[in-house]
Amino acid sequence: MYNTLIETPKFYKAGIYIRLSEADEGKAYESDSESVLNQRNMLMNFVKEKGFIFVGEYVDDGFSGTDFDRPGFNKMMEDIKNKVINLVIVKDLSRLGRDHVMTGYYVETFFPENGIRFISMQEGYDNALNQASNDSSTFIIACNDYYSKQNSVKIRNVLNDKRRNGKFIGSAPSYGFLRDPEDKGHLIPDPEYAPVVKKIFDMAYKGVGLSEITTYLNDNKIKTPSSLKRKNAHANNKYNPMWTISSVKKILKNQMYVGDMVQSVQTKVSYKSKKKKALPRANWSIVKNTHEPLVDRVIFEKVQNNVKRTNVTNNTKREKRLFENLLYCKECGNTLTIIYRKNHDYWTINCNRYSRDPKRKMCYPHFMPYDKLEQALLDVIKGTCKKYIAAINVFDIASEINNKKRNDSKLKKKINELQNKEKEYLSKLDMLYEDKFKGIVSDEMYKRIANDTEVLLSKLRTEVNKLKADTKIIKNKTDNLKEYEDKIKSLIDIEKPTRELMQTIIDKIVIDKDKNIEIIYKFSILNSI
Repeated sequence: MYNTLIETPKFYKAGIYIRLSEADEGKAYESDSESVLNQRNMLMNFVKEKGFIFVGEYVDDGFSGTDFDRPGFNKMMEDIKNKVINLVIVKDLSRLGRDHVMTGYYVETFFPENGIRFISMQEGYDNALNQASNDSSTFIIACNDYYSKQNSVKIRNVLNDKRRNGKFIGSAPSYGFLRDPEDKGHLIPDPEYAPVVKKIFDMAYKGVGLSEITTYLNDNKIKTPSSLKRKNAHANNKYNPMWTISSVKKILKNQMYVGDMVQSVQTKVSYKSKKKKALPRANWSIVKNTHEPLVDRVIFEKVQNNVKRTNVTNNTKREKRLFENLLYCKECGNTLTIIYRKNHDYWTINCNRYSRDPKRKMCYPHFMPYDKLEQALLDVIKGTCKKYIAAINVFDIASEINNKKRNDSKLKKKINELQNKEKEYLSKLDMLYEDKFKGIVSDEMYKRIANDTEVLLSKLRTEVNKLKADTKIIKNKTDNLKEYEDKIKSLIDIEKPTRELMQTIIDKIVIDKDKNIEIIYKFSILNSI
């Protein structure tokens, strides 16, 4: 346990950090002190015992130690940078993290550079002590990383064994299924949503198109798979309250509904990363007849053929069209998709939002032949560029660049002045805080001066952020001015421009339901011609 050898300054503003991973939840909290409650009690008793000023706690419940993108941790970093706290206390180093590189960075670099005293109770680590007393920290951090790696391997082996036995190990079952309360690895039909799955397959089996199925589900206000998963998901997960053709198709292609357990369709890049990559079907874990099916196998296979026939786009790899990803719907802001109509052998465009569910008329159709649109756009764009080239003066361009650079220099000077003033205010706040505890200033005077200073700091930071945004705009314009000039000249000379060239010059092309077209250029001068 922690045993201090130095007197604790009374002006330390303490923040306690608590982390509990999903792996910790199965432990006996009473014996190992891993629970959030036990960590909190241990740390708070320590704060009171040493006479630190408690400012707040930062909690991450259910987050891995190898992942440093945690809400509680991020908030603590923000408060450190804003000088809300100057002391961080954890139960042990593994609570801070189990990645030896990142944990070592925070303990040995970030905390010292930001004037943060860091204490890990269990290891007796305190960076305010003589450095020789803390030599074991690197070894402890490395051990935690090794433990995390080994633990990851053990967990993976256990999960693989469960997969091979047809046990469900995912976070949430497929739509229409629930975990069996008596065996969490076994799936049972969801009495509320299993009938929805059956209805979707029945409609598809009878030849009803994906668009019509989507409309039916939305008209009847049936909850989507993502809306059901949302309550158990983190806030940044994608959530869609509306059914789409894509979400319907996903259900129709899910082999789980015939009673087979399908898992391991993707894998983590590494035990330290959240990123996942898709696996080829040959590497999937498929165990047949593990749970009650919602759909007959014959019906399922028939539906797969129907789904393939309903695809309106040509799914083979194709060369992208010249204005692909540049066309937008005026009414809803969604992209206009370029679609190949195989039966008629031509390209057309349509609003992406409208095509998801045409029956509900969430937007308007924008059908028009793409090839004619492309040629018309090219004629207009080249004409605009020719007018610009004929009107410009080389000396005017140089003058505009120099003016922008002068303005940029003035803004940067102003930013530096404001940032120096911010540092001055923060330094005064720190001195004031220390004076309060020494009895030099009263609590009332401290609060008044501190509040006034915080108001000034807030105004300063707002002004600095605005000036930084202005400099960024100027830089972009200055850097791109001459480049745009060259690109515009190239476009005029090229018979068939590339997509890359068009994306350099064009910001977006907006088309409304009446086929009116607005071209918005990245080079602002072109928009005025």
